[in-house]
Formats: sequence, structure tokens, C-alpha cells
Amino acid sequence: MIGRISTLLYGILCYLVFFATFLYAIAFLGDFGVPRTIDSGSQGSVGRALAINAGLLALFALQHSIMARSWFKRAWTRIVPPAAERSTYVLFSSVALILLFWQWRPIGGSVWQVDNGPTRIAIYGVYAVGWLLLLVATFLINHFDLFGLRQVYLHFRGQEYTGLKFRTPGLYRLMRHPIYFSWLCIFWATPRMTIAHLVFAVATTGYILMAIQLEERDLIRAYGDAYRRYKRQVPSILPVRLGRETSENKLPELTPGAVPQTVEYPGN
Repeated sequence: MIGRISTLLYGILCYLVFFATFLYAIAFLGDFGVPRTIDSGSQGSVGRALAINAGLLALFALQHSIMARSWFKRAWTRIVPPAAERSTYVLFSSVALILLFWQWRPIGGSVWQVDNGPTRIAIYGVYAVGWLLLLVATFLINHFDLFGLRQVYLHFRGQEYTGLKFRTPGLYRLMRHPIYFSWLCIFWATPRMTIAHLVFAVATTGYILMAIQLEERDLIRAYGDAYRRYKRQVPSILPVRLGRETSENKLPELTPGAVPQTVEYPGN
């Protein structure tokens, strides 16, 4: 019982670290309200700043991608209890982001700057909608499973963990990766695009495009024709579908398998 309680407390702690990091990320990328943002701080040489920022982004991408792969999870759960595997992933992702917030180097110069009041408000509106859609997308597929709380809770209750069934609720009927779509809105919606912000946006967009390929390969391997059919019927990250929808192509409300969990925080 002590082990179950400690696992539950560990999962809650990991979630609280994530939630604090999530809130800081809103201010960090929006460039307001916190001591260090994507465009604040002293500026050094451009070459040094680019090298440090590239290293921080690479570290986050590697952690996010490697720890999400099934082969890593199989090896990792020989060390970490299976019930705590997801929480540990969330914790490591949060630590990687905290390191990025702490060590990020601003780079002067603006790629674009919008001074018109209504246009600035509209851009910030897209930024806010991106964060809102991100939260909505996680709750549509089960927010608490995505961030490890369901796993540690079931373990605490002595119940066996079962994967989520394959569903296509709400946004998932419009695009396969609404979480990725939300992140793209967040990364690019800024009235002042500095060089540092552009580096961040380009690098993370490239990571998203790469991560989609890796994740969908794993999903096809895991769920076979169910995911292949879903992939044919629903666009990837833009809610645009070419051609008319026929009754054969319409998605069922529920099919066997598991929910396609795209970027988990903020990827898989």
C-alpha cells in the first residue's frame, strides 16, 4: 500500500510541475509577465545565442521523441514502475522546458512587427485560442491519462490499467493532430517576430512535421487498418479536406483500438 501511495503522490507531483511549466510557457512565448521570456534578457553574440538555443531545442526534441517510442518504454519500465512511466515522461518533458526557459538566449532584430492596435489584438486572440484549443484537445482524448494521473490513480486503487478506446471526438474528426495544430498557432501568432522567436518557431515546426511521421508509424504498427482508415479520412494538422465526403468515408463514433495520442506534452 505504501508503494501505491508513493506512486500516486509522485504522479500528482509530476502533474503539478507540468502545470506550473505550462503556465510559465504561456507568458514565456507571449513575451509578458515573467522575468525571462523568449525575447528578454541580455544579448550576447548572435553565434553563441544560436548555438545555445539550438542545443536547448535539440535536447527537448530528443527527450520528447525518444521517451515516447515504444521500444524505449519497454526498456524504461524495467527501471520505472509501469504505472509511473507516463508521469516520468511528463516530468522529464517539463524539466527540459524549464531548462530551455532558463538558458534561452534572445537575439535582436525583428522579422516583422505589427503596431496596429486591432491587428495586434487579433494576433493575440489567435495566440489565446491556440492555448485554449490545446487544453480542449487534451480533454477530448482524456487529459488525465495523457499526463499520467489516470495511471497512478488506477494503480493506487489496485486496478489494472487499460488503454483508451479509439475515438474521434470533436476536433479529432476535423484533423488527426489538433494538439500539433494548437502548438503551431501558439508558436507563430506574435505581433513581433524576433530572430530568436523565428528560430524557435521554425525549429519546433520542423520537429512537429518529423514527429507526425514517427508517431503515425507507431500508431499504424499498433492499430493497423483502424489507423490507416483514420489517416485516409481525416487531414493531418490543417482542418481542410479535399473532395466530397461519402458515406464510406465518414468516421464512426467509436472503433476498436486506442485514441491516437498525438503530441502529448507538447508531443508524444
